[in-house]
Amino acid sequence: MLDRKVEPSSVTSSGKMILVKQQRLVQTCVIASVSLFIALLFARGLAVYIFSFGLLSLVATTCLSVWRYSNLCNYLFLISISLMLLLLSITGAGVFDLAMLGYPSVIIFSAILGDRRLFLTTLTSVLLQCVLLAWLAIEGVVVPHAPSVTWSHVIFIMILFIFTGFCVYILVQDIRNLLQSLQIENTKAEESRLQVQHLALHDPLTDLPNRLYGERLFSTMLKRNNPSQTKLALLFIDLDNFKPINDALGHAAGDKFLQNIAQTISQHLNGDQCLIRFGGDEFIVLAAGITDKNQVDALCTNLIAWCSTEFEVLEAKIVVSASIGIACAPDDGTTFKQLCRKADVAMYESKRKGRNRFEYYNAALDERSDVLFNLLQQLRPAVLHNKLAVYYQPLIALETGKVCAMEALVRWPQEDGSLIFPDQFIPVAESSGLINQLGAFVLTEACEYCAYQHSIGNKYLSVAVNLSFSQFRDNSLPGIVKSALQKSGLPAVSLELELTESILADDHGNIRKQLEHIKQLGVQFSIDDFGTGYSNLNYLRAFNAGKLKIDKIFITTLGIDQKHETLVSAIINMAKSLDMQVVAEGVENEAAKAKLVELGCDIGQGYLWSKPIPKHEFDVLLNS
Repeated sequence: MLDRKVEPSSVTSSGKMILVKQQRLVQTCVIASVSLFIALLFARGLAVYIFSFGLLSLVATTCLSVWRYSNLCNYLFLISISLMLLLLSITGAGVFDLAMLGYPSVIIFSAILGDRRLFLTTLTSVLLQCVLLAWLAIEGVVVPHAPSVTWSHVIFIMILFIFTGFCVYILVQDIRNLLQSLQIENTKAEESRLQVQHLALHDPLTDLPNRLYGERLFSTMLKRNNPSQTKLALLFIDLDNFKPINDALGHAAGDKFLQNIAQTISQHLNGDQCLIRFGGDEFIVLAAGITDKNQVDALCTNLIAWCSTEFEVLEAKIVVSASIGIACAPDDGTTFKQLCRKADVAMYESKRKGRNRFEYYNAALDERSDVLFNLLQQLRPAVLHNKLAVYYQPLIALETGKVCAMEALVRWPQEDGSLIFPDQFIPVAESSGLINQLGAFVLTEACEYCAYQHSIGNKYLSVAVNLSFSQFRDNSLPGIVKSALQKSGLPAVSLELELTESILADDHGNIRKQLEHIKQLGVQFSIDDFGTGYSNLNYLRAFNAGKLKIDKIFITTLGIDQKHETLVSAIINMAKSLDMQVVAEGVENEAAKAKLVELGCDIGQGYLWSKPIPKHEFDVLLNS
């Protein structure tokens, strides 16, 4: 027990226990003092001195326990009462005296007020006192005498019963309070257990079943499902363009949006369907009892529509789309992890095909994934150790027929002498995060080769390098361009960066700001693949590009398709009005060349003159 004064503000369990014991001791001392005072009014002879001693001891104990409660107060109280009872018994009828009725109260209060040590000490003391009383009587030291019964004896008996009853009442009340407290704590513990269980099985943001609980639900639904008659479909949903919401409006808006999406979908699902949050902006819908593919098609169409609902979040109206991959049990597997993986593969296929759509899993998708995975395993060391090569394709001034510039194009040489072309490995580099290192390599190589051409007298040459949208993600592109120019010593005006219209149209990731920084270096810009994207005149004005490259799909049929000829003519005239040079890509025959000259095109590029070739071959081409 702590030997300190207990304040009512104590909040710890040990403090509360001490406070309760202090209250019990004070209550008992007060009741016992009142009882002794009443008994004192009727006492005669030695009993007056004994009761007076007991009363003074109890008053002192009460004051001490109020001022500074400790275990010592408990001992003082019990010693005072038991000593008073012993003296009354010695001066009275010994072991047959009425005072013996007070000992049970002493034992009870030792159990209430103290610990096991106090209780055992008190019990032992009471037993020893009984033995002492018997020994004194047997040995004739004290001669017990039974007094004649008077009303004072009756009052004393009543006081003992009242005191004993009060002891029993307090003990029972404490037991009841303890049981009630235990019941409350048990209820709280059960509620906490259920809450912890709920948190372990549900997503804290949307309150949907999480991945762990989703696996249990899948197993339960699969057991109820009759595989011979119905199927269990797992629909893997990924929200398209969700990251810009977090970037533009903050994560609080993103969280609120996910809650709205989850609530909207949940409200529309029936009893055989369940929505699960897989993680991030990914959800899973389990649909049991599928008898027809049309049911899944209809559900996916509805899911895309529900996800495309306009939501107002933090005073901003937000609309996204959804890409969905589908796998079915038992056809595609019988475990949750199997179907999740296959549905995920199908979901990425739907993204690859344009997003805002759904695709079913098939084995060919796994084969494609394996090919891409193996390609990535080979591409990573190739990029890290600069095993790729830069090829160059000449750009020809149509008026003079001479080389006026070159475009740098990356190739991946293989051990058997073959080449892997960019359309195969650039998407892998973009998705794996290798594109920045690859882009920096190509840019540095191109600048160094162009600087070399300048050093041997071909100062008219400029080099064009394609940029990927992914190179703008981490805002490092201006630094990479500046480093390549400084390392090579190439004048910035001789470097031309080719931008697709999709890059110009997307302002995410500070693209415009990065382009402004690059423009301040003196680097030139050209618009690549014009006519296949947005074809927005505002982009041409905003970036002050020096060249516009017409996509080869319009050039290959030039002289054959009158519609394309009209379009090419319109593009050339528009570019001329903006004081831009026009480059025609994919020129493969003399007829197309002649038509371009007739339409006023400035520069041609294509197999008519040369395919992309390595540096040593390009040197020969320039010399010829």
